[in-house]
Amino acid sequence: MGSRVPEVIDRLVELGKADGALKDVRVADGPEVTEDSSEDWLIVGFDGDPAGDMQAAQTVGGWAGLGRRREEQWQITVAAIASRGDTDVRAARMRAYEIGARVEAWVLADPTLGLLELEAAIEASQLTQDQNEDGVQALLLLTVAGRGFT
Repeated sequence: MGSRVPEVIDRLVELGKADGALKDVRVADGPEVTEDSSEDWLIVGFDGDPAGDMQAAQTVGGWAGLGRRREEQWQITVAAIASRGDTDVRAARMRAYEIGARVEAWVLADPTLGLLELEAAIEASQLTQDQNEDGVQALLLLTVAGRGFT
């Protein structure tokens, strides 16, 4: 099955790793099993819930051009995570939004993300905040949505 999702995920990861404003942020392609103790993460293709369904993306599509091509609409989940070893919820929340703002900046600078026959935007976001014995964590989920031809 043809889909633009794999190349869009690859492109978002590439943009994250190349973004100098994210030099202190661990950029990952989906969830990772790691002992990395980074406090700040940008994870492309992950819903932020290690106990959840691990949804990375979803698509719908229809035919264009008399069945020779398919127009696909897609949504990719991106998690911006900021953890702190303290209880400063505001600091964690602000950092999560700073990380998420970089994704928005890429899309605003080039809605095609540098890919042919594609357009993207931030469609939705969701913020969760949690405190436990390790400190506070803010999780900002972004839905990067768009459409393109396969």
